Amino acid sequence: MHNDPSEPSANDVRRTVRRFEEMLATHAAVFFDLSDFELLIDHYTGRQEYDHALRACEAALEQYPFSADLLIDKAQLLAMTSRTGEALRLIDEVAEREPENPDVAVTRGIIYSQRADFGRAVECFQEGLTQGGEERDDVQFNLALAYQHWGKPRAAARHYQEALRLNPTNESAAHELLMCWELSDELAGAPAFFQEFVDRDPYSARAWFNLGLAQLRLEATDAAHDAFEYATLIESDFHDAYGYLGQTLVLRGDYRVAIDAFERSFPTGEPTAEALCNLGECHEKLTEWPEAKRYYQRALEMDQTTDEAWFGLGMVLLGQERYYEALHYIRKAISLYDDSGEYWLGLAQCEYQVGNVVSALEAFERATSADPASADAWVGWASVLFEQGHYEEAADLVRTALETQPDSADLHYRACAYLLAAGRYRAAYEYLENALLLDFEKHPVLFDYFPSLASQPTLLRLIDQYRK
Repeated sequence: MHNDPSEPSANDVRRTVRRFEEMLATHAAVFFDLSDFELLIDHYTGRQEYDHALRACEAALEQYPFSADLLIDKAQLLAMTSRTGEALRLIDEVAEREPENPDVAVTRGIIYSQRADFGRAVECFQEGLTQGGEERDDVQFNLALAYQHWGKPRAAARHYQEALRLNPTNESAAHELLMCWELSDELAGAPAFFQEFVDRDPYSARAWFNLGLAQLRLEATDAAHDAFEYATLIESDFHDAYGYLGQTLVLRGDYRVAIDAFERSFPTGEPTAEALCNLGECHEKLTEWPEAKRYYQRALEMDQTTDEAWFGLGMVLLGQERYYEALHYIRKAISLYDDSGEYWLGLAQCEYQVGNVVSALEAFERATSADPASADAWVGWASVLFEQGHYEEAADLVRTALETQPDSADLHYRACAYLLAAGRYRAAYEYLENALLLDFEKHPVLFDYFPSLASQPTLLRLIDQYRK
């Protein structure tokens, strides 16, 4: 809960956690240094295992009952477990002894934040700043978080920036800052802010990493890739940077290279379910079905609630045209997380392949509701309606897809084909002209959608007008 400049090694953490958990299991009397207890509390808090952290804090107070830091930690943990009344009473006791301790005001701020009383929370955090916490990134971060939850992203951004200036390694502050800038339509300035840190210290892996996060949020994939790659060159065991480097490689379609990045995104022998799913997806994209299946199954062995792994197994089966089997896995993924347009689209594709047209149409509708920007979902829905003879409705859905991707020649050609099938020639020719201007070479796709068009002289003359 408190910043410590001397970071313990991963082995130190594992060893201390093992000793503590053995003590709890055997009810043995084991002595721990105060620093060991702080390590335990930080470990469990970082993993959001607040009940475990509270047990460690209470065990620490049995050995060090007069430690104000431990009492403050306990108050914060009580707040995290929604026991805010107890937390306030405890921090009031600490305040009687150390009224000028900035952690007292900060803890009150945390408690009021948990109560969604963000106005009072902000007052408390600002008091913590005036009491000597202005040079602490955790105080600035908590103040920013309160403003963010209060619906004031611009104010939050200012304090996230200050938190990063004080501690450029504060990854949470970087992520939240980008979110606030996005909410306030100020994301375009993010690379310039993070570039300052790179210019100040070109050999800072964290500076390059944060710059990569900013570029990735702006969908500048190549720039993000380069930044994450620099971070890994500077710090060869920067696992998070390898994870994001893998993401940029996936976006570029470099799945084979992405596999290497994802394999280095975790300490040796300690993969996360997320990393295993990333590896599974790469092999899935390469149609290496056995390897993809193995990684997804390993992810589920670690955590049965990993919806990405259930969906991945479903997509592997879909790719192998084992549609009935795929339905089970995709439905399981949706039962765990039903707000993914990608999951609903996969379900729609499977339902249609097994002949469940009504269920497929319902799933397409859910897919577009969850992700209105998904052209694939709109087009998939339109394709089914077209095949069912509903040409007007199919054309309307393609035009909806064009709202998010107006420069897609494929969508313009598809809209033309559907409108021609509906007998709406004037509107169809307008979409055809747009398509030909965007990408003339793709015009044969029109005849894939509607083969009989190849014998339409008016259409062929119009296409010839745009031939270079």
